[in-house]
Amino acid sequence: MAHNINLNELTGKHSFFSVKEKPWHGLGQIVQDCPNSTEALQFAGLDFEVYKRPNTHHLDDGTEVTSKTSFYNYRPDTGAILGDRLGKDYEVVQNREAFRFFDAIVDGDGIQYETAGALGKGEKIFITAKLPGYIKVGSDDLIEKYLFLTTSHDGFGSIMAAFTPIRIVCNNTLNAALRNCSNSIKIRHTANAKERLEQAHKVMGISNQLSVQLEGIFNQWAKVRITDKEVQHLIQLAMVPNKEVLQNIQKGEPDELSTSFKNICDDVYQYNMCSPSQQLDTSKGTVFGAYNAITGYFQNVRNYKDDEAKMKSLLYSGTAQLRAQKTFQLCADFVKDELIGLLN
Repeated sequence: MAHNINLNELTGKHSFFSVKEKPWHGLGQIVQDCPNSTEALQFAGLDFEVYKRPNTHHLDDGTEVTSKTSFYNYRPDTGAILGDRLGKDYEVVQNREAFRFFDAIVDGDGIQYETAGALGKGEKIFITAKLPGYIKVGSDDLIEKYLFLTTSHDGFGSIMAAFTPIRIVCNNTLNAALRNCSNSIKIRHTANAKERLEQAHKVMGISNQLSVQLEGIFNQWAKVRITDKEVQHLIQLAMVPNKEVLQNIQKGEPDELSTSFKNICDDVYQYNMCSPSQQLDTSKGTVFGAYNAITGYFQNVRNYKDDEAKMKSLLYSGTAQLRAQKTFQLCADFVKDELIGLLN
């Protein structure tokens, strides 16, 4: 598989480490024991500095002018330019500082660093840590609790920390965000250390709150039955690319739907019917299973250009994440309607 994990040509190593195979990568340094943040930096090849320098311009007469408003970031170990359209207020957050921030989030027993890596030339870094305990659906369908932290050196995007549950049985990232509670927090590069620490505690609060709420929701969904026809309709609504397609579905005009859209929906439905993880008591014929059909399709079936494209789709507000969050709401609405039907 193609990939865009950063390769340090000086060391010949990819900037990545992992304790065990996780959903968003295909290669890198594999470690047997969960390291601390300092070791994680070294394992992943993220122990490089990033410097911010002003851009220079050459005038027609050969004079070199140094800009006071335009800057670039580079890493001196490889000489790679990581971002070149930075404003004067942009502050570099060194990788070790991002890890230190993560240490502030995951301070306590039972936290395990599992993956860390850099994409491109090192302009984007990501770190994941496993929180203790599980979200338990039914008697033995376990969901691990992860924190995903990403920061960039290209001038685009904030530092972002997100709570990301992963269903063990199919290594499936469950992008669940409740209507009144996002699963992530964004922090400006200009934020001071105190502000970052406050945000760190907020992330832990979100993680604890979502864990409790999702366990209740998923267990409820695992008890609500859904027919095959209803699953097919839910898949169509979840995978809708635009309003025109939605209108054709709502009018019940399948002939107006494109072949490619039908094929995608068929692939999701096939995963729902045939994947071993969809045959468990918690999944088979349930709303929880319908939700996993769509998130599982993006995780385990969909073809991506490379590992970076998959990771962006799943974790950087890409198609997979947006579809999963839409599915979450569709499932919640379905269960609500079912309950209203029972009461009437």
